[in-house]
Amino acid sequence: MDEVGRGALAGPVTAGVVVLHPGTARGIPGLRDSKLLSPARREALVPRIRSWCAASGVGHASPQEIDGLGLTGALRLAGQRALAAAARGGAAPDVVLLDGRHDWLSAAAAPSLFDAPAAADEPVWTGTVVTRVKADLTCASVAAASVLAKVERDGIMRELSGAWPQYGWENNKGYGAAGHRAALEEGGPTPHHRLSWRLTRPAAAAGPSTSGDETT
Repeated sequence: MDEVGRGALAGPVTAGVVVLHPGTARGIPGLRDSKLLSPARREALVPRIRSWCAASGVGHASPQEIDGLGLTGALRLAGQRALAAAARGGAAPDVVLLDGRHDWLSAAAAPSLFDAPAAADEPVWTGTVVTRVKADLTCASVAAASVLAKVERDGIMRELSGAWPQYGWENNKGYGAAGHRAALEEGGPTPHHRLSWRLTRPAAAAGPSTSGDETT
């Protein structure tokens, strides 16, 4: 599993998951972490990924859910939705390999008011989570998950840009690019911005990330 959109100022945070059966053929030629691939290459890989894996899923948490639950809670919600989508597609994992050091998918042992509830039709997955730094570079299934998540989230941001062209989301995908920040200073936030973040402060202080154009 991998996520995209963590450091954006606008748009959802998105998680992707790819489920493999034991003995699945190793990888897909040309598959790498989504950040290292061109948009055209990512798009071309999507059908190959979906035919390679046993099941896959992408889940999102909205800016309003990010504001209400915090970033970790929203990541957990997006991840649970991705897993529910994979289960509906015919396979659920026994173990999730999660990119990075932090397990944002598992709920705390003592749930708090900020733990994201699952929708009635989305069962909560409570299996084992293993974290691995740079898993998106060393594990084909995590790289594939990152591609699926990024392609779907980028598509959402391009679609939203049609109604809000001044923010440049078709290019910056909601991250803190200079043009995006200038539009925020001039016109203020939209319903698709994360209003709990410091959107109009200088780049070094705006939100938990200072990401620029099209990063994850």
